Amino acid sequence: MSFFKKLKEKFTQSTDNVTEKFRDGLTKTRENFSSKVNDLVSRYRKVDEEFFEELEEILIGADVGFDTVMELVDELKTEVKRRNIQETSELQSVISEKLVEIYQGDEGDNSELNIQENDLTVILFVGVNGVGKTTTIGKMAHLFKSEGKNVVLAAGDTFRAGAIEQLEVWGERVGVPVVKQAEGSDPAAVMYDAIQSARAKKADILICDTAGRLQNKVNLMKELEKVKRVIEREIPNAPHEVLLVLDATTGQNAMVQAKTFKEATNVSGIVLTKLDGTAKGGIVLAIRNELKIPVKYIGLGEKMDDLQPFDAEKYVYGLFSTLVDNSEE
Repeated sequence: MSFFKKLKEKFTQSTDNVTEKFRDGLTKTRENFSSKVNDLVSRYRKVDEEFFEELEEILIGADVGFDTVMELVDELKTEVKRRNIQETSELQSVISEKLVEIYQGDEGDNSELNIQENDLTVILFVGVNGVGKTTTIGKMAHLFKSEGKNVVLAAGDTFRAGAIEQLEVWGERVGVPVVKQAEGSDPAAVMYDAIQSARAKKADILICDTAGRLQNKVNLMKELEKVKRVIEREIPNAPHEVLLVLDATTGQNAMVQAKTFKEATNVSGIVLTKLDGTAKGGIVLAIRNELKIPVKYIGLGEKMDDLQPFDAEKYVYGLFSTLVDNSEE
């Protein structure tokens, strides 16, 4: 059974709202990427070197990343020989299969959050200003609250004007408390207070905001290290997640940010926002394959529930749903 047929069986008749969100949220990338792949297949009947060269250009244009594209094309060439594939139409399903394999890597799809059972889970959010960090924190708080969890927010971005108030607005909107101090306060002191407050409230999840300044990487590293030290002193092995928020519409600039934050702190996962607003959704694969950091959540729209846990198969289905739905039984 081809990979397209497996996806079709799994998702085409699905009434799952999340599957629809992936399909709808990846419309721009699908229209850009899948239509070009489809056009390429229609122009080349036979699989040859020229076909692969054009495929490389399409993949790079979708922000899949140069190294990942080279790896993918090499694997496709191997599969062509191994399966004795002659027709380009047979390759579409193989491409989708390889995209999932590349995302999952040797260690598998480790995109689930490290949630502590019967104990306080501390999630530290990092990222530059303007990527949607505060909005993402609010949406994640809503997600956890809808699951019946007790959530507290920590306003650790004490330097950006209006950041504390913005988080407070989200706290009121979602219905969760926000621990804060005055603007310009020591972020580590805010974290200490937040942990005490979360414990007193018997909270399940503490979500911590941090400053998003990248102008001086040394200061950023020192600040994040101090924040992490305070958290770890109060709760050994915390923070349990360090989530880096990236704006998918910034393309390769998001990769630069990811590399910088990876050097500054031990990033455990990526939250990719505004994926619905870009035609270059291949950045998901570049981040995972080249930085070895799993994408744990993606933003697929403006609504409160449009922040979704990442799923590699649903992502690939979102990219190829038109071709999958029209594939032969």
